[in-house]
Amino acid sequence: MATSGHESLLERAYSEAVGQAGENGEAGETDTARARVLDAAYEQFCRMGIQRSTMEDVARRAGVSRITVYRRFATKDALVEQVVRREFRRYFDRFLTDIQRAETAADRVVLGFVSSLRAIRGNPLIGGLIDAETDLLVSAMISDGGHTLATVRRFVAGQLRQEQRAGNVADGLDIDHVAEMMVRVSASFLAIPSHLVDLDDDAQLAALARRFLVPMLEPPAPPGSAG
Repeated sequence: MATSGHESLLERAYSEAVGQAGENGEAGETDTARARVLDAAYEQFCRMGIQRSTMEDVARRAGVSRITVYRRFATKDALVEQVVRREFRRYFDRFLTDIQRAETAADRVVLGFVSSLRAIRGNPLIGGLIDAETDLLVSAMISDGGHTLATVRRFVAGQLRQEQRAGNVADGLDIDHVAEMMVRVSASFLAIPSHLVDLDDDAQLAALARRFLVPMLEPPAPPGSAG
């Protein structure tokens, strides 16, 4: 699998998944054989890694013929992309459910920050891709013209606009810029190891979010109001 394929894999899979978050059902899940192949591929990739796995390995684990696999996924790259996209999709669906447990907009920002880092880093496949391909991930975020970050920013902005319509955040809040900053903070922690923050310590992450992200929910004071 070529290096450029990995870059486009992460970009496309993440962007497609976030764009479909919250929709009912998922295309192709009514195809039992397709779902079986995706399940087998996920297990295979987690156990042996993407590079060391072949389409024949996946077919064997799924208990289907190699032809069955190729009829549904023309190439290994296509199969890998669909497996990763499904994991991102599942994450976003869980994310939307999880944040409903919080009582305030501030609590939802904290919960969203902590759960997103935990879920993505803790996923055997996605977390493994990020750990193994950190340089490629950073390169992808920088070299794709900002498309991946823009997609996630739209997702976060949509959640913040719902809070705004519900009266949970001020009407004067600059939603798009706040979402941009929140996404960039989260993405940097995913892509670049920290020697200061323990990303496995949920309490530390929550405190960080409450100290630095939650204040973003307050609109700037009008000129001349200080003092």
